[in-house]
Amino acid sequence: MTSTAGLPPGFRWPAEWEPHEATWLSWPHNPETWPGCVPAAELEYCEIVRSLAPRERVRISVADARMEEAVRRTLAGAGVADTGVEFYHHPTNDAWVRDHGPIFAVRDLGAARERIALDFGFDAWGGKYPPYDADDAIPARVAAALGVPRLEPGFVLEGGSIDGDGAGTVLTTETCLLTETRRKPGELERTVPEMERRLAAWLGARRVVWLGGEVAGDDTDGHVDDLARFAAHGVVVACTEPDRSDPNAAPLADNLRRLRAARDASGGTFEVVELPMPPPVVWRGERCPASYANFYLANGVALVPVFGAREDERALAVLGELWPGRDVVPLPARHLVVGLGAVHCLTQQEPAAQASAEP
Repeated sequence: MTSTAGLPPGFRWPAEWEPHEATWLSWPHNPETWPGCVPAAELEYCEIVRSLAPRERVRISVADARMEEAVRRTLAGAGVADTGVEFYHHPTNDAWVRDHGPIFAVRDLGAARERIALDFGFDAWGGKYPPYDADDAIPARVAAALGVPRLEPGFVLEGGSIDGDGAGTVLTTETCLLTETRRKPGELERTVPEMERRLAAWLGARRVVWLGGEVAGDDTDGHVDDLARFAAHGVVVACTEPDRSDPNAAPLADNLRRLRAARDASGGTFEVVELPMPPPVVWRGERCPASYANFYLANGVALVPVFGAREDERALAVLGELWPGRDVVPLPARHLVVGLGAVHCLTQQEPAAQASAEP
């Protein structure tokens, strides 16, 4: 149902590193998204499934039974067992479930847990890539499949545009959340105070840290998951580019300054860890938005996109030091990123259905 009030009392948006019930995926299939390389992108996508399935359920949206069988064959051909993989006949226009899938909120009541699927609506990043009606329907389909309530906040908010620590701090960007292309007819103006009010109402944000800019090749108006991410409570990784001639250098340096001056919802400063950028990834003359910050944290594992560059090893080392209790798995993404996204953009976590002792 559509609501303007916000989450019911006691609900919050959990951090990505908290326990998952499953990861939702939407299988890649659009040849306009991956021109000339859909099969290569599928093989890299198989590695996401291979890395996740032993650790948590993998729930994949496919168009129909015929597509399900084709995907099963692709997985088998890549040597990926489909044990722990569940298929749902949910047609999609494209694969970016981080943005078109639901965002889950939870309320813990002792050992019990309630979950709500938030359906913010999806319009292909301001109407850039029609049609998107099938993608926009995914939150309703997922909520129905899981038997959980669904709320419609009544405005567009893409999952890749926000990152949270589960305790009231949200990272986002001015370039995305404040852009007029996201505002719908009748919607209030997207000012900083108005968007902070919405993030407080719907995600429990008590402190919003605003960053700016976007990486070269980004078509999302500056999703934060290519710029800076929470690695743990009080710890943020921020991408940096030392080559001042690179278009990423100035906006990333500005974000680094902002993060070092920022405070979280508890009033504390962040430990800011610098993360290198890969060298430019170019496909058919166009630069792709390659970033090591587009990682995904699942149960016991961190999936990190890599691009066949020497910077891969350095990025994996930086992230490995932050997560000594996780397996840090490099995921080949040179073809995935041709679609203008990578591992985080292609995944959406479903929080555990039972309350946990984990923070």
